[in-house]
Amino acid sequence: MATDNLTHLAAFAAVARHRSFRKAGAELALSTSAVSYAIRALEERLGVGLFHRTTRSVALTEAGQRLLERLQPALGQVHDALEEMNHFRAAPAGLLRINATRAAVQTQLGPRLAKFLLAHPDVRLELAQDDGLVDIVAGGYDAGVRLHESVPEDMVAVPLGPALRGLIVGAPAYLEGREIPRHPRDLIRHECVRFRFASGHLYKWQFERDGQALEIDVPGRLTLGDQNTILQAVVDGLGLAYVLEDSARPYLDDGRLVAVLEDWSEPFAGFAVYYPRQRQMSSALRAFIDLLRG
Repeated sequence: MATDNLTHLAAFAAVARHRSFRKAGAELALSTSAVSYAIRALEERLGVGLFHRTTRSVALTEAGQRLLERLQPALGQVHDALEEMNHFRAAPAGLLRINATRAAVQTQLGPRLAKFLLAHPDVRLELAQDDGLVDIVAGGYDAGVRLHESVPEDMVAVPLGPALRGLIVGAPAYLEGREIPRHPRDLIRHECVRFRFASGHLYKWQFERDGQALEIDVPGRLTLGDQNTILQAVVDGLGLAYVLEDSARPYLDDGRLVAVLEDWSEPFAGFAVYYPRQRQMSSALRAFIDLLRG
């Protein structure tokens, strides 16, 4: 295969992933005009249009979707073949793309980024924060980081860190003069700050004690999509919230927040880094996982 053809196909796959010529160029270290030229040359060679283009959006045509479906396995094999050469290097190298939830970045990845990049100067790291359920293969990511229960069954999952625990927390000022909840159903009489996933799903608070599990659709006038923003709202006295204990710990330690219903807060499996079962693990990803588990 001619080098130009491979470059044009890589550009096509990147535009298809990002639905953007600019973002594809950023991934490939090419200008937007260079990506546009590559797509135009590929379309002229094939004699079909691969994308519907407007001033606001880029979408695959039927022919483009078909090409992408046939192309992805082949490009994956090319990626693996090139990555295999890294095993002959003295140190990991190349681009490592990770997609993780914001909570995972805050508690697991963020504190270790500097150490990883300093230890591996030939690795370039791209870390996307996304609380949705992302198809990491279609998105062109090497790996994802999610709660273990959210990892797709066809992926290899490597546990990171200890078990986690969710807590119901509130500001002392909010709780003053109110009845402290003793049972999860008592939350119906409280103002609660709720969480909505990027997918649109509204999280129902989950509890467990002595084998009894409950799921409560709590009331509340405020719904947010970011745990840090939720914590600030609770510190400001806007109600109770369900948050990860690790995220709330600094506020609990300095007294800005207190926990309730702790006897209903059982630990659960924590975060896991996961990657496609069929794809060879890159040397950069292996080094990244080793650091996270170390």
